[in-house]
Amino acid sequence: MEREPGARVQPIAPAEVMELKGELIPDEVFATFNALIAQNIMHGRATVKQGDAVTRLVDGGLNRSEIYARHWLDVEDSYREAGWKVEYDKPGYNETYEPFFVFSAKG
Repeated sequence: MEREPGARVQPIAPAEVMELKGELIPDEVFATFNALIAQNIMHGRATVKQGDAVTRLVDGGLNRSEIYARHWLDVEDSYREAGWKVEYDKPGYNETYEPFFVFSAKG
């Protein structure tokens, strides 16, 4: 975010955070999730396994450690802004299953 010389830094607004976060996530991440949503959509609902997304991203040239360190999988708010209801589920204590996202059309 650029500012004019001499301008004071102001607190960021919630809407600006959303925009900035979306800009910090590489296009490849959204392209991967878009493809997985389209591939898995059935009756207005798509389940995307986190491992499938990570595998595709790594196969596409992104670094696995960087994907997690930079929180590039935190796409829920961006997709909510685009009109999706998004749920994320990961195993709790003493549970073993692959984390996944569920995307469904709002309304």
